[in-house]
Amino acid sequence: MIISSSTDYREAARRRLPPFLFHYIDGGAYSEHTMRRNVDDLSDLALRQRVLKGVGDVDISTTLFDEKLAMPVILAPVGLTGMYARRGEVQAARAAEKKGISLTLSTVSVCPIEEVQGAVNRPIWFQLYVLRDRGFMKNALERAWAAGIRKLVFTVDMPVPGARYRDAHSGMSGPNAPFRRILQAMTHPAWAVDVGLLGRPHDLGNVSAYRQQKTNLADYVGWLGENFDPSIAWKDLEWIREFWKGPMIIKGILDPEDAKDAVRFGADGIIVSNHGGRQLDGVLSSARALPAIADAVKSDLTILTDSGIRSGLDVVRMIAQGADGVLIGRAFVYALAAAGQAGVENLLDLFAKEMRVAMTLTGARSIGEISSDSLVRRAL
Repeated sequence: MIISSSTDYREAARRRLPPFLFHYIDGGAYSEHTMRRNVDDLSDLALRQRVLKGVGDVDISTTLFDEKLAMPVILAPVGLTGMYARRGEVQAARAAEKKGISLTLSTVSVCPIEEVQGAVNRPIWFQLYVLRDRGFMKNALERAWAAGIRKLVFTVDMPVPGARYRDAHSGMSGPNAPFRRILQAMTHPAWAVDVGLLGRPHDLGNVSAYRQQKTNLADYVGWLGENFDPSIAWKDLEWIREFWKGPMIIKGILDPEDAKDAVRFGADGIIVSNHGGRQLDGVLSSARALPAIADAVKSDLTILTDSGIRSGLDVVRMIAQGADGVLIGRAFVYALAAAGQAGVENLLDLFAKEMRVAMTLTGARSIGEISSDSLVRRAL
């Protein structure tokens, strides 16, 4: 199969993965309208082509939170990444480091903090959910800091799990789910051997380290349901802001007023995100939400965004809308599932090439020169 884009990696991942895993990463909440809008609204943003601008060499590097990056892209936190390739979080972190960027490790990763950070020299980022068990949160923060991690991504748009209809149909959840998953693994032998057999242990590494007992896939949904906290408010995060001495980035902002609250709270950055369309269906796409948020708080903190980004062109579009950088989730997991570390490295090379082409043909020599003038219209 010829690989020339993240779309090709998605098809390769679909062929290799048991359906329950493919649809878990590929699906969204409810009828998946927001998930589709994330991609479609970005595609509708027309880049403003300019010619004979003497662009010359294009510099796609940037700095976020005092960290030099080869391009304004971070690998997003994705739960269960270690089920998509053998010790998947480690492979993804190594790919990111090789290409001069960072991985954000999910709270519910298969590989624990110490294993992933110990596999690379570049400090990774760490993502934490708002959970009822404050002891777990404190333990995770302490372990992350001890491992050398300094960037904390705090996810606030998941006080309750979204309704993801695909999971019940695919075997991730629903009646006879464990039996269905075993049957699916048997019909996907390449994955079954490489990940199912050789990629063990299959548990939530960070949760198991705290509980001192294995927390496997069968426990995953139940544990999340028991521990998400819908009563959380900004005041409940104050102890984390006091405890964590590094940059703190709030993930899950879609409204300018919430962005202003993040400034008042003392956040160093925000991530404009609808969780990839996996939480509340029918909300704005990140591309539509971003401009108003950038207008409200651009001068006060660093603005990142995710959801729907499938190419280097999309990175340029998001920066033109007011972002300082982006996170990619599904795109890198497709590549990881299809070809492991090498797949993620190649995907990042594709993103970099696409960014350079887009910047050259819009007259931007550096990330700082990408602006609303890079678009035919500023916002959707």
